[in-house]
Amino acid sequence: MRAPDFWQKDTLLARALTPLSWIWRAGAAWKIATSTAFHPGCKIICLGNFTVGGAGKTPSAQALQAILRNLGHTPHFLSRGYGGTLPGPHQVNLTTDTARDVGDEPLLLARHAPAWISRDRAAGARAIKAAGADVIIMDDGLQNPSVIKDLGIVVIDGATGFGNGRVMPAGPLRETIKSGFSKVRAAIIIGADQTGIRHHISPHVAVFGARICAQNPDDFKNTNVVAFAGIGRPEKFYQSLRDCDANIVATRDFADHHMYKPGDIKELQDLAHHHGAHLVTTEKDLVRLPFALQHDIKTLRIALEFDDLPGVTKMIETVLANGA
Repeated sequence: MRAPDFWQKDTLLARALTPLSWIWRAGAAWKIATSTAFHPGCKIICLGNFTVGGAGKTPSAQALQAILRNLGHTPHFLSRGYGGTLPGPHQVNLTTDTARDVGDEPLLLARHAPAWISRDRAAGARAIKAAGADVIIMDDGLQNPSVIKDLGIVVIDGATGFGNGRVMPAGPLRETIKSGFSKVRAAIIIGADQTGIRHHISPHVAVFGARICAQNPDDFKNTNVVAFAGIGRPEKFYQSLRDCDANIVATRDFADHHMYKPGDIKELQDLAHHHGAHLVTTEKDLVRLPFALQHDIKTLRIALEFDDLPGVTKMIETVLANGA
């Protein structure tokens, strides 16, 4: 979903909607009280966020997978499969599955390690353990009480932080900041901390800085492009292209997780032709395009890099050796 502008400010509207957030919080408390937590017998590292919208969980999950692989482990990803139709448990097949089947993020994760989708997270964890994984990386799920996590990590966008600090629908938070930090022992802040996030972080939580880095910047240097994206914050993608010295002649925003239709593609192609430009989008958007078009549209490839990679690695080693 696209976050409304007032979620970033403590406006009169935000305050007026606060009583409705109490209903949201009561529903979350009821879900916790009526759930039975399960642990599959292999370590579970859960990456999540406290806010609605993209914060950088998927590249963070990919970065953690690389650390685990280098440590000699066999991690699998577990996702709800948001936007897909298959309930799971189902292991993602890059040859036959589409974003309409499993969602866009699991397709990206499956390029790096086995990825599973399951609306029932406990059932998904059981299936992954049976398939031979010794570590499960949950892409989202901090607010899901059905699975016991060995390590909870919150991913935070340094540019937007926690918005106005209010819970939905008064603000972008899925739960209170205090409640969220009670579930994690580490935080990843992506980009510069522009909203004073560190002032909200509990003393027991380790903080790691990180940045999103373009992997193919030369593909766009001094190149005219029409950029389009259906992600939580398209402007982050556009700025990344500008940082690569791309000349953006037009942009088109779509809803987060938008499934592209032929009419969308035709409009974009006509726009690019009019400007004599290349179409470019995110890797997450590309997998939501028809297979036949995926080779004709450029993507900006990204990866997350930690400021303190040894520190992150040491934390993971400690958790795997001793538990949380």
